[in-house]
Amino acid sequence: MRWLEQECLKIERKKQRKACRRYFILGILAALLVFIIVGVWYITLEETSTSVIRVEGTIVAGDGLGNGYVGSEYVGRQIRSAADDPLVRAVVLRVNSPGGSPAAAQEIITDIEYAKGKKPVFVSMGDIATSAAYHISAHADRIYANPDTMTGSIGTIWLVYDYSRALDEDGVVIEVVKSGEKKDIASPYRALTDEEREYLQVIVDESSELFIEDVVAQRGIERSVIDDARPIRGEEALQIGLVDEIGNLFETISAADRFASS
Repeated sequence: MRWLEQECLKIERKKQRKACRRYFILGILAALLVFIIVGVWYITLEETSTSVIRVEGTIVAGDGLGNGYVGSEYVGRQIRSAADDPLVRAVVLRVNSPGGSPAAAQEIITDIEYAKGKKPVFVSMGDIATSAAYHISAHADRIYANPDTMTGSIGTIWLVYDYSRALDEDGVVIEVVKSGEKKDIASPYRALTDEEREYLQVIVDESSELFIEDVVAQRGIERSVIDDARPIRGEEALQIGLVDEIGNLFETISAADRFASS
């Protein structure tokens, strides 16, 4: 009987040692998991940053960049990528553009609103941020400009060139076969008719109205201070509410960081 008791005791001790080893291994794994989680959290905290996206050149629809132009798809993709990146805490648009296509600006605005649903979006204006460039800026959470930044010019313009007299002098005759009376409207080889001029004015007025109403809604300013479509210096823009602060790119980045952390 004593032999049996000793054997049972040995078996029990083996079980206890196995249990201890199991708990020891589980403890190590738990500590390692905690260490990994804390490490990832610390790295993430240290590496979060403000993303600077440049909108430089005439704004057009498309995915191009260069030769003085910037595409709405190119800008929009960068904005959405920054908005979805967990390591980006804020977005700063560095805008240095005379404007461009109203439709292209509308595309970028949609992407800005997407980003604003996830993190703050600030604008830093450079030399110039007029017309469509101001339109996209108006949708940011805050706008920074330099005292002599040229901004404003809130309206729509359509340039029509008439080379018909030069063509006549050179003896060039252009014949047009068209499917509708206004199919060749705004062509450079002939002058506009009065009816065509009125029609184009309606298009320009409707586009401008949409632009002005949106700026008024976004910035909470009086329509009368912008409806003459004049270019406006940064200091005056601050006074009338088109921008929020005077400051350069680095001051804008610091402000966006503080805003995101608050």
